[in-house]
Amino acid sequence: MDTHETSASAAHRTAVPAADLPDLEPAARRIAELLAPVDDGALDGPTPCPDYTVRELLGHLIGLATAFRDAARKDLGPSTATSPDAALPVLDDDWREVLPRRLEEVAAAWRSPDAWTGMTRAGGVELPGEVAGAVALDELVIHGWDLARSTGQPYAAGEAELRSCEALLAPDEDDPDRGGIFGPPVPVPADAPLLDRVIALSGRRPNWRPGG
Repeated sequence: MDTHETSASAAHRTAVPAADLPDLEPAARRIAELLAPVDDGALDGPTPCPDYTVRELLGHLIGLATAFRDAARKDLGPSTATSPDAALPVLDDDWREVLPRRLEEVAAAWRSPDAWTGMTRAGGVELPGEVAGAVALDELVIHGWDLARSTGQPYAAGEAELRSCEALLAPDEDDPDRGGIFGPPVPVPADAPLLDRVIALSGRRPNWRPGG
């Protein structure tokens, strides 16, 4: 199951204090640093997203970085109007140049306090800017882990990023299935590392490995 949380149901669960806006740059930079070892032979490998190969995961990353960049800028158009489930992502030949640039752009766009205010759109859904920013961070963190795990690379994330993702992903009484967006949380020990707990909340097995 993909990790998009662009439903209006997220709005009542996520509020970002103006004085404590998340920084998307570390998560975006980590993804960019994972790209160099990904050779063409790895593109057809599996990922923790059942419907995606590495190729499609990379295409999805380009699409989400573009969409959330435009959502931050309130530049609402085709990139913010299309559901991520409309079709499998297509990876163009220039992805090695395009993806790092898009990652820089999405991080820069969400540094503006204006990005976190008012309403915007992502995945064809209208939602508050503060929710869209939290979703964008979650997308980068979770899919960064997906890419690292798929390509045999280490992955770490900061506590503030993970706490933001945890708050977004956690089920609540009003929305126990989280709008049907995520798979059921995977049980993990209470003392599991925070990263593992967040990954489990996204419906993934923290011990996932290619072929196992």
